[in-house]
Amino acid sequence: MSYIPFNAEDFVVSADSITSTLWSNNNSTLISFFTASTPITNNAYLPVYAVNPTSNTTALSQFSLAYGHFEGTGSAPINPTVIGSSPSRITYGQFRTLVNGDENTNFNFGTGNTNSSDLYVININRTNYKEKLFLGTFNLWLSGSDGTNSSLIKLTDNSLSTATVNYCDAGRVFDIVSGSNGITTTSTFSGVVAGYTTSGSYGKFLPDVGLILLNPRALQLSASEGGIGLIPDSGLTVNALLNTNEGLFNAITLGENFQLNSEETITSDYIFVRIKNSDFNYTTNPSMISGSGEFYYPSLVNNPQTFITTVGMYNDNNELLAVAKLSKPLVKDFTKEALVRVKLDF
Repeated sequence: MSYIPFNAEDFVVSADSITSTLWSNNNSTLISFFTASTPITNNAYLPVYAVNPTSNTTALSQFSLAYGHFEGTGSAPINPTVIGSSPSRITYGQFRTLVNGDENTNFNFGTGNTNSSDLYVININRTNYKEKLFLGTFNLWLSGSDGTNSSLIKLTDNSLSTATVNYCDAGRVFDIVSGSNGITTTSTFSGVVAGYTTSGSYGKFLPDVGLILLNPRALQLSASEGGIGLIPDSGLTVNALLNTNEGLFNAITLGENFQLNSEETITSDYIFVRIKNSDFNYTTNPSMISGSGEFYYPSLVNNPQTFITTVGMYNDNNELLAVAKLSKPLVKDFTKEALVRVKLDF
């Protein structure tokens, strides 16, 4: 078998950004939200579904809600003999280390709450967002318990309103502000900077790890101050954490709008296989030779013709590494040259 070595100019690498819907069933917006019929008390996470998991056993969790407090307030101790050993404290420590890279540095949501003792977490299902969340597509509406427009806040990331990209240990980080589609809107609240509250931003948006961290101090403000009056349960009972997570769940349910898309970078390696007129005109198929060594088709001796159906790529040891199939056979003889472009996605 003969081989044709590749040259440097035969290789071209290309990267394309592919965006897609985030939620199940190719939806970019969720307007209905469900939890399990009997959520587990004192459980760190509250899974949220797009369809009722009670009636649909194939329902998949879209995202999970969690609440963290650096002292363990708001949940019952896991071990009563160990002070502060509670799910809320573990959650706070987990995300503090993930985001800040420091177990001693609390969350900073900006002026008014630079040393936050607690946080809400919206953790997007990893299989949904693939590589990262798509900037400018995050829109989350939260509503207070009255369910009216007077207590409705519309949140987005400020990725399209800021010229500076900040980074943390979990990758890029943006403020969550009032607005839509990545653009901050002018605030209508007295004495408040555009998009922000007197307790800082509404939270942090981390697209590279699928996290949305919400600022409890901003959400507990009154409607006139830019909040929804959402106050965490500070009790130390087994129901406290569930009450807090369900409080955020109800605010999302009443808002009836959670938009988000995913983004993925697909790297393609293009290999150009160049077949000159003098190459690969004679077949190496042993079935063309009779048992006595005669060629079955004498007409092909002086006028050879082959049909290219497959391109094999080998390493320096002539070991087959990849195979590319043509959509249809390609006729080849001494009067023809061919250029086959092979695309490898990874």
